[in-house]
Amino acid sequence: MPTQQIKTDKAPIPAAPYSQGVVKNGIVQVSGQTGVDPATSKLAEGLTAQTTQTFANLEAILTAGGASWEDVVSMRVYLTDPEHFAEMNAAYEAYLRDKLGAGAVLPCRTTIMVALANPELLVEIDAMAVLG
Repeated sequence: MPTQQIKTDKAPIPAAPYSQGVVKNGIVQVSGQTGVDPATSKLAEGLTAQTTQTFANLEAILTAGGASWEDVVSMRVYLTDPEHFAEMNAAYEAYLRDKLGAGAVLPCRTTIMVALANPELLVEIDAMAVLG
C-alpha cells in the first residue's frame, strides 16, 4: 500500500520539509503540532491555551487522515519546562476526557523535556492512530 500524505488547511502548514501526517497500512502518524492557530498563524498565549490549540491541530490532521481520537494509540508530548507538567497534564486530560468520555481508555503517552526551535513554544505533541 502506498504512503498517503495528509494535508489540511485546518492545521498549520509545515514550514519545513515534512508532512502534517501520513497514512500507511492503516497507521496514521501525525507530525508534532504546536499551539499555532491555523486561521491566524498566531501562537496561543500560555501553556493551557497552547496545549488546547495543539490538540485542535492534531484533531484536524487525524480527521483529514480518516482517523479520530478513538483510533489514537500513542502520543508524545514535548515540554520546554518541567514546571509546566502539571498544567499541561490537566489540559491534556480535560481535552481527551471531553472527546473520549470519562471511562475511555486513554492513549499511551511519553512526555519529554526539550528545547523547541522557537522559544515561545511551550509544548509540542504528536500522535499515532490505527485504523480499522
